[in-house]
Amino acid sequence: MTSPENDAGLQGNIRPEVLRTLAAFGRHLAGTLRPHTIVAHLAEALSAHFEPEALGIALFDLDSNRLKLMHAMPEESPCIGAALDLGMRRGPVLLPSATPLFSPQENIPPNTPACWLAVPLEGRRIVSGAIALGASAGRYHANDLAILEAFAAQGSLALESAHIVDQVDTGKRSWADTVDAISLAICLVDDLGRVRRANRAFAELVSAPAAEVIGRPWLALVPPSWGDGVQTALEAAGPHREIDLRAGDRSFSVTAFRSGHGSESLRILVFLDRTEHRRLQDQLIQSEKMSAVGQLVAGVAHDLNNPLASVLGFADFLVESPDVPSNLREPIRVIQQESLRAATIVRNLLGFARKQEHRRQKTQLRQLLDGTLVLLRNQLMADRVEVRIEIEPEFPGLHINHNQIQQVFVNLIHNASQAITSTGRPGEITIRARQGIQSVIIEVADDGPGMPEELAAQAFEPFFTTKPEGQGTGLGLNICQGIVKEHGGRITVTTAPGEGATFTIELPLEETDASEPGMTTPFPLQTPAFRILLIDDEPHILHYLRTTLETWGHQVESAPDGQTGLEMASAGNFDLIISDLRMPRLGGREFYEILVGKNPAMAQNVVFSTGDTVRGDTLDFLEREGRPYLTKPFSLAELRNLLGLMASQRSSALRA
Repeated sequence: MTSPENDAGLQGNIRPEVLRTLAAFGRHLAGTLRPHTIVAHLAEALSAHFEPEALGIALFDLDSNRLKLMHAMPEESPCIGAALDLGMRRGPVLLPSATPLFSPQENIPPNTPACWLAVPLEGRRIVSGAIALGASAGRYHANDLAILEAFAAQGSLALESAHIVDQVDTGKRSWADTVDAISLAICLVDDLGRVRRANRAFAELVSAPAAEVIGRPWLALVPPSWGDGVQTALEAAGPHREIDLRAGDRSFSVTAFRSGHGSESLRILVFLDRTEHRRLQDQLIQSEKMSAVGQLVAGVAHDLNNPLASVLGFADFLVESPDVPSNLREPIRVIQQESLRAATIVRNLLGFARKQEHRRQKTQLRQLLDGTLVLLRNQLMADRVEVRIEIEPEFPGLHINHNQIQQVFVNLIHNASQAITSTGRPGEITIRARQGIQSVIIEVADDGPGMPEELAAQAFEPFFTTKPEGQGTGLGLNICQGIVKEHGGRITVTTAPGEGATFTIELPLEETDASEPGMTTPFPLQTPAFRILLIDDEPHILHYLRTTLETWGHQVESAPDGQTGLEMASAGNFDLIISDLRMPRLGGREFYEILVGKNPAMAQNVVFSTGDTVRGDTLDFLEREGRPYLTKPFSLAELRNLLGLMASQRSSALRA
């Protein structure tokens, strides 16, 4: 084994030809970056110079934290591993005997070289492995160990360089994979406008193979209409300068960032596809508009329902009056019918704009479709589209959410009408309904232009539309599909170019009890005489109600607002109080809440009338209090039914 005091004289004893061999070996390794090749060159040089009887080269494996034998001669020599391990742990060693390689309990195998050299492959930063040489006794000396260290030093530097290059390559590949995984289109541009680097998203954006993008001017790659926008972004590079770009019906934005060091000026261009964002933004704006329209509808409906209540009420009154001349009865019936028609239109409009509820009830399909067509009547007439309804006899009632399923039919009929309009000719929509074994089947068919199979397959996807920009959000059919699925059914489309389109809705059959909400039982026409208080800010409604109720034999008093009505209710004893909800000074809700505190028994006789059932707070109040209410405009039949209900409740209370 060598000692430190012998090291000083070693270099002077190395022959010049050995130095030339080492220099040649260094040149041979220059540029070699594969560890296996470096080991092969090292084994070849050591075999030529030392002519060993045993030679082993091992590299340290980080995964197993052990030496991994890369070269062994002879291949099955048990002492090579021990010598390599010793050189790795203890540094350069010269063993004049093989005894230290084995424990005292082990027998030294026959033909084991007696003399050994072992050195670590130690570079500037890492120990990458070890070398071991074996020969006959007295064959190796201190100079040989120094020469082996010189070979090992050059091999270590080459291995370390290979390791560094491999790390760099791995880092580049990882970085390239990471950048390619980003959905943003990114490219690096130099001061001459050439693309230095780009990710896969950028190559897809400009429709060019990734290998052909590098080195080309960015101006030759992007759409011509983007030239000015991208140039503006490059000139004003910074994270807060975003330039909008358009490509057909798609929207993009580009932002430039400064990069580079020293004299080199580079820019990073980042392109973001904002098409989906724009569509969501447009949909949000549309949703806000619809919300505003809903509030507008509530106010307009209230303002319409009040005069309609007077017109319909007086028309009903005159139709029942025996004193009306016979020649006026037909005009009065026309007034009555047209008032009912206007009231139906307002009611359907309110129903469609009303906040969607999850409650389902038995609904007749014919009535639902008739109400839907009233809403779409003007559009269908303008589009010269006729709608035919074919419902088979004994078609069952549907247990559905009326408003949601009406929305489905509004969307389907509206889409079919627009499709027919695109042909420039009149057309027809046919709605057929039949009962299956366990479901009902409703078809909405049009004779429009139809769709190719590939478009039909996308019909229910969100934001997919075949309409020109600004004429559709692409959400209608997707919403229809969601509503039908929520009802346990499904919706499909059958179409072909030139053959129109048929949307088929299948809904499960459900048995419902006949006494469910919405199924009312008529009460007798004759009721006991009541003392009634009417509270409403519309003089004509007070006049018509008072005249009608007094004709029926009731004692009636009236108040123009909630404050006056509260004073009268506190001073008198009324069998029935009919109060409007929206009034000046004191509204019907506040009137009722104060009356509950002052006279709870009298509050049990309050019935509300309102022309505003679209607002969520109104509906919540009516449902929470559980009081009966009349929806303006109401007919005399509905008023009689209310009186019968109150008489029945009064009779039950007296018996109790």
